[in-house]
Amino acid sequence: MRRPSRRAWMLLLLLLAPLFLRPPGAGGAQTPNATSEGCQIIHPPWEGGIRYRGLTRDQVKAINFLPVDYEIEYVCRGEREVVGPKVRKCLANGSWTDMDTPSRCVRICSKSYLTLENGKVFLTGGDLPALDGARVDFRCDPDFHLVGSSRSICSQGQWSTPKPHCQVNRTPHSERRAVYIGALFPMSGGWPGGQACQPAVEMALEDVNSRRDILPDYELKLIHHDSKCDPGQATKYLYELLYNDPIKIILMPGCSSVSTLVAEAARMWNLIVLSYGSSSPALSNRQRFPTFFRTHPSATLHNPTRVKLFEKWGWKKIATIQQTTEVFTSTLDDLEERVKEAGIEITFRQSFFSDPAVPVKNLKRQDARIIVGLFYETEARKVFCEVYKERLFGKKYVWFLIGWYADNWFKIYDPSINCTVDEMTEAVEGHITTEIVMLNPANTRSISNMTSQEFVEKLTKRLKRHPEETGGFQEAPLAYDAIWALALALNKTSGGGGRSGVRLEDFNYNNQTITDQIYRAMNSSSFEGVSGHVVFDASGSRMAWTLIEQLQGGSYKKIGYYDSTKDDLSWSKTDKWIGGSPPADQTLVIKTFRFLSQKLFISVSVLSSLGIVLAVVCLSFNIYNSHVRYIQNSQPNLNNLTAVGCSLALAAVFPLGLDGYHIGRNQFPFVCQARLWLLGLGFSLGYGSMFTKIWWVHTVFTKKEEKKEWRKTLEPWKLYATVGLLVGMDVLTLAIWQIVDPLHRTIETFAKEEPKEDIDVSILPQLEHCSSRKMNTWLGIFYGYKGLLLLLGIFLAYETKSVSTEKINDHRAVGMAIYNVAVLCLITAPVTMILSSQQDAAFAFASLAIVFSSYITLVVLFVPKMRRLITRGEWQSEAQDTMKTGSSTNNNEEEKSRLLEKENRELEKIIAEKEERVSELRHQLQSRQQLRSRRHPPTPPDPSGGLPRGPAEPPDRLSCDGSRVHLLYK
Repeated sequence: MRRPSRRAWMLLLLLLAPLFLRPPGAGGAQTPNATSEGCQIIHPPWEGGIRYRGLTRDQVKAINFLPVDYEIEYVCRGEREVVGPKVRKCLANGSWTDMDTPSRCVRICSKSYLTLENGKVFLTGGDLPALDGARVDFRCDPDFHLVGSSRSICSQGQWSTPKPHCQVNRTPHSERRAVYIGALFPMSGGWPGGQACQPAVEMALEDVNSRRDILPDYELKLIHHDSKCDPGQATKYLYELLYNDPIKIILMPGCSSVSTLVAEAARMWNLIVLSYGSSSPALSNRQRFPTFFRTHPSATLHNPTRVKLFEKWGWKKIATIQQTTEVFTSTLDDLEERVKEAGIEITFRQSFFSDPAVPVKNLKRQDARIIVGLFYETEARKVFCEVYKERLFGKKYVWFLIGWYADNWFKIYDPSINCTVDEMTEAVEGHITTEIVMLNPANTRSISNMTSQEFVEKLTKRLKRHPEETGGFQEAPLAYDAIWALALALNKTSGGGGRSGVRLEDFNYNNQTITDQIYRAMNSSSFEGVSGHVVFDASGSRMAWTLIEQLQGGSYKKIGYYDSTKDDLSWSKTDKWIGGSPPADQTLVIKTFRFLSQKLFISVSVLSSLGIVLAVVCLSFNIYNSHVRYIQNSQPNLNNLTAVGCSLALAAVFPLGLDGYHIGRNQFPFVCQARLWLLGLGFSLGYGSMFTKIWWVHTVFTKKEEKKEWRKTLEPWKLYATVGLLVGMDVLTLAIWQIVDPLHRTIETFAKEEPKEDIDVSILPQLEHCSSRKMNTWLGIFYGYKGLLLLLGIFLAYETKSVSTEKINDHRAVGMAIYNVAVLCLITAPVTMILSSQQDAAFAFASLAIVFSSYITLVVLFVPKMRRLITRGEWQSEAQDTMKTGSSTNNNEEEKSRLLEKENRELEKIIAEKEERVSELRHQLQSRQQLRSRRHPPTPPDPSGGLPRGPAEPPDRLSCDGSRVHLLYK
């Protein structure tokens, strides 16, 4: 229940304020019911209520008294009127005005009895409106006589007798002039409607000719032929009617094709055409058919009803299938315009000439659910045989058909189809039909003083066979009312009943004046017929109600009526649906997100967490043992960066596994950025520090003489600068990416999936991604840059595999780590791009590659160092030496090494100079020996085995020279 508004409570306080502000005793004498608070609330009368102005229902329940000068108003429900004071006012003495006269809600009788055409009504025993006990007496004007009871009494809202009417005193039949009607009844053919419509017309002529108040000086006569619903046959009889006497004042064709022919020709003969059985929308064209009227509504009258039902059940998408004939094409064109105005879409439109197999298959393929079918009865059997084969029926589908088929049309044997009666019955179950109301559903009397049921009984007796076997039985009321519409129009034109008018006997095919007057009279027709209220719209088509039926259990059940003129839908709530409720106009698509497997996410998260713990242990170990010479020779600061990079890369696994299962849409961009930054910086620090080491080793030890000086000294700041350069490039790239084209949440949609349960839904899988507008461009830049680093790292590691240096004693382990990281990254990057639509596989590849790369790097770099220090106890000896000397010996050792290397270089230089001097001296000695040999012949060798001595050289000098040479080589 709606709570009273604040404004309403304030109004209540204002109304009650005089009660609290009035001084005691004010208001004069008190009646037994009077109080100083105002007037006590009055209970409403039976079948009525009281309107409390400015108060809500809750406020009325909350109070017992109303203030002075407050007014209440009596209202009644249904067909009742207030008898007595309708408004009462609270007086100062606490009483209401006119309390001596009660206010009652009394049922009234129909006000139509208070007037009589061509007569007078005298009301006694009551006032207007007519209440219980009122009596009316009827009297007719001169030259008229009363038909029916002359008195009627109002009792419980009903008059005791039917309303009479005044008929003019007619001229005897022998003196009345004949007015001829030319009619074409289709007794056979596509629509044998003349079988029932002709007897109905004859019955109407009898009733009209017997009335004294309609065409008292004329008698309507009928001249008819069998058109067989064939335009060719109709053409023959049309010219017989036109060229043979007597002159016909109006033409009455049936069938849309015949009516089209007759209406086009009639304009040349100044003839009004009134059809009883034509529904083609094309006949509503006033420019083409200027003198055409019809009591059968246009087929487009079904369309407002269909649109109303679409709106009632919330359908926004429909499909259509039609037989390729003019009447159905124009009807469908009109439907398309109407649904467009209502915001409904015709998603699929199919047509066929004789074989509906392919169009029905297309409807199935396009997932049509709400289908409007426009075709004749014989084609309807073909369509629904194909519908059965394609299983285009059941709780997921609704068919809208035309309602003028025979009630058992789907059970009639048809040799052109190969479906059994049971199959056809199953296929058509639950379909909706819209049918023009051709028989007044209310049991009220028409202008002919007959009810619709009395008309049916009278016509049934007149027919020669059962109504269900008689063509046009449903349209018979339309034919009956067509004669009455014509008679009333002619009566108005001729001035029946003594009024001035034209002489109908003066009509001929050249008399445009009489035709125009008949047209105006016909256009203004408005009366109650056995088919309902008869009125024509601007195009000459009948305005009528639409009957809505549904096939339930093999028989049609009425479920509602629709009055398009008032947009009034009368619903009986008897509709039944196979699935329990109206189906959806399309397969209900349920969007479901594909989330990452939580078991996989938890498992990988545990591995990543353990990896982070391992990285922290390695980092702590490296920092704690940074004073150990073996650790110092491995560039511990770069190793620290490697451990930090591995930690960041492992931490990227957590946002990599977060999706809509854990976070909302607003948090998704932050998670995307966290993935990118953690993984990018982790790779730059971890891999960049290892790449820097291997790059320095390759630069120094794979060159020749010009790099020898570099081998002696290693400046750490250059290594740190290289790592900083790599990290800076990544930070710059990521910052530009985030600013120019930030990552955001995108949705990837997959093909629809059918659920396992038998429900009318489709599952639309969707997957969340982190993406940007130029995602491929950024990935190309990032992957290209990182890929070159990986390939270059593999090359450098291969080139330095045999190099040994004490400056970076773990470069072989770094090379092995680079191999593993590069291979995993180069394989994982393209694989994850290919598997991006498979969230579990893509996450498994990416996360496990990160985990394994980090584990391998940490194990290869740090575990051997731990093992060596533990097994050899090097950190203990280094610590002891430090305690004894008071400082680390690492710097002294390095200084000694540099001094020894310098001294070695000096000695090598001295040795080279000595060797050069020795060579020179040998050359001089040989020259002297040759000179001596030319001066002195050779002497025999000394028996003692010594060298030969010359006479000019003393033995001591020779001995001295030999000792010098010996010393030089010593």
